[in-house]
Amino acid sequence: MSSSVDVSVIIVSFNTCDLLRNCLRSVFEKTSEVSFEVIVSDNGSMDGSVEMVRNEFPQVILVENKANLGFGTANNRGLDIAKGEFVFYLNSDTLLLNNAIKDFYDYWKSHEDENLGALGCNLVDAEGALTESHGNFPETKILLKKMVRHLLAFYVKCVLKLLGSDISGIRPIPVYKYFVGDVDYVVGADLFVKNSPYARFDENFFLYFEETDMQLRMMRDGLRRTLIEGPAISHLIRGGKKKMDDVLRYGSFSIIQAEISRVRYTKKNLSAFAASMLKAMILLHWLSPYIFKNTRKFFKQMWSV
Repeated sequence: MSSSVDVSVIIVSFNTCDLLRNCLRSVFEKTSEVSFEVIVSDNGSMDGSVEMVRNEFPQVILVENKANLGFGTANNRGLDIAKGEFVFYLNSDTLLLNNAIKDFYDYWKSHEDENLGALGCNLVDAEGALTESHGNFPETKILLKKMVRHLLAFYVKCVLKLLGSDISGIRPIPVYKYFVGDVDYVVGADLFVKNSPYARFDENFFLYFEETDMQLRMMRDGLRRTLIEGPAISHLIRGGKKKMDDVLRYGSFSIIQAEISRVRYTKKNLSAFAASMLKAMILLHWLSPYIFKNTRKFFKQMWSV
């Protein structure tokens, strides 16, 4: 692909105005010695995000989707107009801490004979501690076991909550280790890829598992997914909002969408039978009186997966 732009930075926006402002500032302040464009694909934000971009960052290419199309689809709308040789998918709740885009670009250009499919780096959270940067491709048995444990843990917490117990410390805090090298998949918060058909997300995934599905396709075609040294990026995880009740969080929009996408991924890439098992367990979970008021409107969507 012939292009006058080295990298197209694509950021999906949905009601994260302040986070987006800080993310954009970091991109323009930290990036040098590489030509780039920034595309913000806005999913119908109602918090002034669009106006902020127009007023404060007139150099940004703004795509107004007018509705929440989901993460993958919104990224694809940015990809449709991207002119860069490479595409850098970046979450709005991230901050570049150094010239990360140049580091990714230089690494790829110096390793072009190594069948690269995607690059990422070790992310840190708002406190500077390592956070999730990569993952393993889901396997049928592991998915089912995790869902069983998830259900058991949920109902144990429901009983404890009913008894008035403090369950705020029950959920374990994950520990992440620094890693450089090939991984199953790079998380979608900082995903550097070639501007090619491999850069496109499956739009059937509304939220979550879209980057896993994309990189599974890469793996099947022999393309590597790699974490590299050099880039420094902070992932604030939606700005570190106030922690939700440990039971009620299971009925949050993001977790509901993750569960729908988990079933969709399983059906598409693993086993229709396993997907049906997952679906049955999740629907049983959603019937809980603690979360039913949030989950009931998604039963039809889950059933149709």
